[in-house]
Amino acid sequence: MVVFVFILGLSIGSFLNVLADRLPRDEDVLTSRSHCDYCKHTLRWYELIPLVSFLFQRGQTGCCHKKLSWRYPLSELITGIGFVSIYLSQPFQSPTLASVVDPMIFAQFLVNVTIFSSLMVVCITDFDHEIIPMEMIVIGGIAAVAQVLLEYFKLFPFVSPTSLLSFSTSIIFLSHCIPGFVVGIFFFCLWFFSKGKAMGDGDIYLAFLLAFLVGYPLVFVFFYAAFLTGAVVGVILILGRKKSLKTHIPFGPFLIWGYFVALIWGVRIIGMWRFL
Repeated sequence: MVVFVFILGLSIGSFLNVLADRLPRDEDVLTSRSHCDYCKHTLRWYELIPLVSFLFQRGQTGCCHKKLSWRYPLSELITGIGFVSIYLSQPFQSPTLASVVDPMIFAQFLVNVTIFSSLMVVCITDFDHEIIPMEMIVIGGIAAVAQVLLEYFKLFPFVSPTSLLSFSTSIIFLSHCIPGFVVGIFFFCLWFFSKGKAMGDGDIYLAFLLAFLVGYPLVFVFFYAAFLTGAVVGVILILGRKKSLKTHIPFGPFLIWGYFVALIWGVRIIGMWRFL
């Protein structure tokens, strides 16, 4: 199953690259066939095998022999590893068949890989084009709401859906919606008062989505990690004369990094802060 999930992740990662290339250009992502970005040659099936085609073609296009970006195999590999990590974090590895077909576990897996895939596309497009596709924000937002509801259904498995929703509405609002709105308003102020120079408007929606996902109190870790890593990388680029003080640096990847820091190490960091 781990091998199957990894191959599934590689395949999805290949499609995510298509989304990252076409969404900023407003191109069709469903019906039109994959083609070479240089000579527009329609790619054949053996040129579309995730990871394998890139290695077999030695990092070049098979039609016009132009050099391909390492972003394609790396993003496919990261997606494959991400899918496996999400799979292993679920109780799928139980030998009983019931745990494999448990609809709650399967739904949680689908929601998590949807969020992961949406953030992958956002990270790539913001890094390459400084654009955050709203389509991915919407898909990620729907999955985020589903994830929060699934978490509460797992916490209260013996409560009827009607009672659960009425009981948890205030909790969801306090622990997820409020952090999302506060962080979103903060980023809106940065964008508004800097007239879009500090960051783009897409960062507002992305910050709201990620703050909603992590909730309270992990939102503090998310916020701190995003700005700290962004500042460190910015200083390094400026000192290395790769960027200047007036150069815009995409902040979306740092927000996503802060989200994963909060998700993986947030509880430990919060514990350390309380100890200090």
